[in-house]
Amino acid sequence: MSKLTGKVAVVTGASKGIGAAIAKAFAAEGAAVVVNYASSREGADKVVAGITASGGKALAVGGSVTRAADVEKLFAETRNAFGPADILVNNAGVYNLQPLENVTEEDYRRQFDTNVLGLLLASKAAAAQFGPEGGSIINISSLVSRITPPGSVVYTGTKAAVDGITRVLAKELGPRKIRVNAVNPGLTETEGTRTVGIIGSDFEKGAVQGTPLGRIGRPDDIADVAVFLASDQSRWLTGETVFASGGA
Repeated sequence: MSKLTGKVAVVTGASKGIGAAIAKAFAAEGAAVVVNYASSREGADKVVAGITASGGKALAVGGSVTRAADVEKLFAETRNAFGPADILVNNAGVYNLQPLENVTEEDYRRQFDTNVLGLLLASKAAAAQFGPEGGSIINISSLVSRITPPGSVVYTGTKAAVDGITRVLAKELGPRKIRVNAVNPGLTETEGTRTVGIIGSDFEKGAVQGTPLGRIGRPDDIADVAVFLASDQSRWLTGETVFASGGA
């Protein structure tokens, strides 16, 4: 039997990158997967098509995690399609690396609303839907919460918040058999890091030099960790932050 057979998983921000890889990996392990997206319906539909073509179950549901009504709709559609959720992956996130002098109210709110408020709203909805057997919440954080690079003050602040929230919710929800853990990727090659010019840049070269395993991450590197945290193999883990960063 596959690791997630019979489970229902919601993955936010899953139309591309790490979220898409997690959705595909969960489906390959037997879960029915809801692929959430904020703007890229085309990308989400592509992920769903790939899953269903391989014999899996998946559904694309649009909506911003920053809006409670959208989150409620996301979980309502999950229940209607597959039954109540067992797994939530809080992957939706944004970043804008800027030095302190360039920080604006708008940018602060955009990053904190998506990366922190969105995580809280989705976790609240998931915890309300999980059954008596509990469930697993997996927060996608970042290596930046540990290495705190210059020029990332807002983004690093959001991910430090995610790490703290992970530990709080693990204690708060543990009595209900809900496990809460975080995965903290290092630099990972995705559509986003390619679009902003990180891949092939001096920044990437520096990241590789600072990584003992000698390369940057791939989405499937993170997805495999998420599968472990969603499965019964990690049944005794909660409140943990797993740095999936090649040793960086």
